[in-house]
Amino acid sequence: QVQFVESGGGLVQPGGSLRLSCVASGIIFRTDSVGWYRQAPGKQRELVAQIFIGDSTDYSATVKGRFTISRDNAKNTVYLQMNSLKPEDTGVYYCNVPSFVASGYWGQGTQVTVSS
Repeated sequence: QVQFVESGGGLVQPGGSLRLSCVASGIIFRTDSVGWYRQAPGKQRELVAQIFIGDSTDYSATVKGRFTISRDNAKNTVYLQMNSLKPEDTGVYYCNVPSFVASGYWGQGTQVTVSS
């Protein structure tokens, strides 16, 4: 049974930082690429950061230079360091394996709210 547990969200002022964590069970992160997705209010879920096998990374234009994705294979955990947060970064953040997204399974996500 695959399970993703996201944590680390919260309320932060513009310009602030948060570090999100995603722990997986039933699937081994180091054998696949892993992505962080964001669903803003009233919008579709979008991929904002991805880490590939070999640890190369890719980011959407909206977060590039501000967010950093990383992983700890020993803990089967992926992180998203978010700096210089903006109100438009507000949303629910989820992790998933892109090849697994078609299954329709998502974790509960973690809410990030950027507001003064």
